[in-house]
Amino acid sequence: MKIAIIDYGMGNLRSVEKAFAYLGYTAQITSDPQALRQADRVVLPGVGAFGDGMRELHRRGLIDVIKELIADSKPVLGICLGLQLLFNHSEEAPGVEGLGIIPGRVTRFKKGITVPHMGWNQIRIKRTSPIFDSIPSEAYFYFVHSYYVVPEDDSVILTTTEYDVEFVSMINRGNLFAAQFHPEKSQKVGLQMLKNFASL
Repeated sequence: MKIAIIDYGMGNLRSVEKAFAYLGYTAQITSDPQALRQADRVVLPGVGAFGDGMRELHRRGLIDVIKELIADSKPVLGICLGLQLLFNHSEEAPGVEGLGIIPGRVTRFKKGITVPHMGWNQIRIKRTSPIFDSIPSEAYFYFVHSYYVVPEDDSVILTTTEYDVEFVSMINRGNLFAAQFHPEKSQKVGLQMLKNFASL
C-alpha cells in the first residue's frame, strides 16, 4: 500500500508519517503530482493559516492534482487546515478562494470564549462509516483550531463537537474524509482512525 502525505510546507507532516509508520504503513511525504497519482491513499494535512495554505498549494502546482484525486474517488483524508482548505472561503483570509470541493465557508469561533479551541474533546458520530470501526461515538480526539467549517449541504457532516456551539468536526463525501481534529495526535482512537482510513 502506498500512502502519500501532501507536502505544501504547512504543518504536521512528520507526525502523520510517524503515526502511519507505527501502524506498519510506509507513508511518503511528497509534493510530486505523479507520486500523488500513484498512491493508494492520500493525506492532506495542515497547521497554519488558510491564506498561506492556499498560496502554497498554488505555488507548488498542487491545486489541480488534489481536485483530480478527489474526483477520481481516490481515498483522501484531510486533517485540520486540510479540512478547511476544501471549502470555498474562510473568514481568516477574506478574498482568498479555497479549493471549493465542499460548498461552504470557514468561520471563527465567537468572541467571549477561549481560542484556539485546544485539547481533548468529544465527537458525536452522525452517521455510520467504516472510518469509525472500533471507535465509540463519544470518543475524545485532540483539537487545535480557531475556525470551523460550515457546509452548505448537511449530508456531508460525519461528526460534530461542542465548544460553545455545536460545530462540524468531520465531513465525508464518497472517498473524501476530512477532520478538524488531529488523529495523529489522538493516541489510540486516532491511530485506529488512521488504520481504518488505510483499510478503506
